[in-house]
Amino acid sequence: MTRRANTWWVTAVAPCMALAIATLPAAHVAAQQPPSSEQRLRQQQDELDKLRKERSDLEARMSALQRSARSLTDEVNNLEAQRQTTRRLVEALDKQLETINEEVIKAGTGLVKAESELEGKKGALQRRMVEIYKRGSLYDVEAMLSAQSFAGLVARYKYLHELALNDRNLVRRVEGLRDQIITQRMLLVRLQDEVGRNRQEKDREARRLADLESRRQKNLTAVQLTAQRTRERLQQLARDESRIANAISTLETARRRAEMAPNARPSAPSTIRTSDLGKLDWPVEGDILYRFGRVINPNNTTTRWNGIGIGASVGTSVKSIAAGEVVLADNVGTYGPTVIVQHGGGDYSVYGSLQNIGVRRGQQVTKGQSIGTVGATDPELPPHLHFEIRPKGRAIDPLEYLRARR
Repeated sequence: MTRRANTWWVTAVAPCMALAIATLPAAHVAAQQPPSSEQRLRQQQDELDKLRKERSDLEARMSALQRSARSLTDEVNNLEAQRQTTRRLVEALDKQLETINEEVIKAGTGLVKAESELEGKKGALQRRMVEIYKRGSLYDVEAMLSAQSFAGLVARYKYLHELALNDRNLVRRVEGLRDQIITQRMLLVRLQDEVGRNRQEKDREARRLADLESRRQKNLTAVQLTAQRTRERLQQLARDESRIANAISTLETARRRAEMAPNARPSAPSTIRTSDLGKLDWPVEGDILYRFGRVINPNNTTTRWNGIGIGASVGTSVKSIAAGEVVLADNVGTYGPTVIVQHGGGDYSVYGSLQNIGVRRGQQVTKGQSIGTVGATDPELPPHLHFEIRPKGRAIDPLEYLRARR
């Protein structure tokens, strides 16, 4: 009876037990959640990209300013905006570097821990393999067949089942630790590369920031100097305009006194008549650089012009618009070499910014006669003729008298 029972266990139960042990379900490994530092790195990278885009737009704006007529104030404001953006970019890079360093420390700690655990698990697995080898391949069957009762058989099955689970979990843990170590080492390499790139970019941004600081300071100094020169020039221009007006006023006073003197001969009528409105020839051919009246400059200063500026090449002949007498032929400050012609009846024409004067005071000139040549006495403007018409000594828009252009 005992021999038959043993045969039944060997032929029926043992194979089933071995199959059950061999096909035990694998243990589930909890999925690892991505560390919060990775999310922080992504957010910081998004912020860096946004700052780079903002600065790129500012640089494009600066290029547009440099290609067009602009004031230095606009460039200073643009450079300040670039400087602020670059400073924020450097701060963002610092934060990113801190996050990367935290991740490096965490990855390094995890790597050391995984390597230490792997060594322990490998030792346990080796010892277990030695034990299995020593017991032989029929140990499980012999353990089951040597049970003295059904309860003993169940207890031994449970023991062998737990032992198989532990062996399988041990193998999987060793494999998981090996994969984790490989991943951690790759992560460390990537993070070290990120640290290197971050430091290089930070160095570039620091140099860029220093360059922007230098350029901003230079442009700010230039703006201040330009503003100072503009104020001085406007003050000098006002003084020179007053000098011209006073000279004409003095001439007018003398002319009226002469007319009111006893036995005074009647003065000659003006050679500039009302019928000449819109018909007089231009003193020089060229484009208009500035017009009569108030003009707002790019630096927000205001200049009042008592005449017009006619652009022409240096040395171009300047002609009198009508016959008259030269009452001033001299250098007048910002006006440069200047000629004033009295046309009679209190009418005057003014020719400024000349290169040289071709007439003298008291000389009679005819209509169309050359009185000098165009110069470049104003450093703020290209070569041009400054031209005024002053009926009864009062400045008006010369374009009212000059022949209209097609």
